[in-house]
Amino acid sequence: MGILQNNKTEKDEKSIDFTLANSNNLLLIFTRNPELGKGKRRLAATVGDQAAFNIYKFLLDHTVSITKNLYAEKQVYYSEEIWENDIWDNQKFDKKVQIGDNLGIRMANAFQGGFQNGFQKIIIIGSDMLDLSQEDLENAFKALEKTDFVVGPAEDGGYYLLGMKKFTPALFKNKTWGTETVLKDTLADLKNKSTALLETKNDIDYYEDIKDNNAFKPFLKHMNL
Repeated sequence: MGILQNNKTEKDEKSIDFTLANSNNLLLIFTRNPELGKGKRRLAATVGDQAAFNIYKFLLDHTVSITKNLYAEKQVYYSEEIWENDIWDNQKFDKKVQIGDNLGIRMANAFQGGFQNGFQKIIIIGSDMLDLSQEDLENAFKALEKTDFVVGPAEDGGYYLLGMKKFTPALFKNKTWGTETVLKDTLADLKNKSTALLETKNDIDYYEDIKDNNAFKPFLKHMNL
């Protein structure tokens, strides 16, 4: 954003007001339509379909709570279809559908669309991170003020957050998505680039990821632990 001059016309005033009222930051939220028996299959293998479904809805509620008041434009990308009347408030979240044959292509399309629409800093997250907070997201956008990329490493060898200021297709290619090599391969792509690394956090894929966390105990009562 350029330096504002003092000799502004009435037309200039209106355009400046519009600029200041809208964020150049975009948060992409990738989510799976919550349906019983679908999603969180690795977790469901241990805790059962109903518990996995309830846990995922709990995580979705948390993601809504940490993003709804974030100063950024927010786009929710559904895995299957847009649900107009759900937990994602239509007044706060722009709703879209993921497009592509694999996760890399789907993320690349979302980032590319954001940059084509004029956003300057774009970050993507999933919707199953209980360890993530609004402050974490704010810090990630702040990191992009000084660096070109920001990455939130996950304990399982992936990442829970990726952000950039320029569309970089290489980050979405030649990755074995869903495996422990994703973070390593992504950082290799960023080797000579200005990158900020956030705190390593735990995402929720397996029973081992939740068994010692009191927040999930209500969902595990059926297991007689």
